[in-house]
Amino acid sequence: QVQLVESGGGLVQPGGSLRLSCAASGSINSINVMAWYRQAPGKERELVAAITWRSTIDYAGSVKGRFTISLDNAKNTVYLQMNSLKPEDTAVYYCNADVSIPPLSRRYDFWGQGTQVTVSS
Repeated sequence: QVQLVESGGGLVQPGGSLRLSCAASGSINSINVMAWYRQAPGKERELVAAITWRSTIDYAGSVKGRFTISLDNAKNTVYLQMNSLKPEDTAVYYCNADVSIPPLSRRYDFWGQGTQVTVSS
């Protein structure tokens, strides 16, 4: 099995910064894509940012220029640096990993437990 452990959420004032981390552990042959999603109250879960093992990156339009996703392949850890935070960024942030696991390297999707990010004065 694969476990995703997230950290770094919290309360921050508008304009502030937070850095989220998500470490994947367990039986992993390779990481294909790691991503961050978020879900605000009453809204559907949405993609925030994604990064492939080749460092191809995609951002939601609402966070471009403010958020930066990065992947440390050696540590199987993905980071989300969030700057210039706005109240509308308030949500539970979920880590997602598309990984290949032994013995046949089939691809599976795993989710973290979520971490709350609240942007408020």
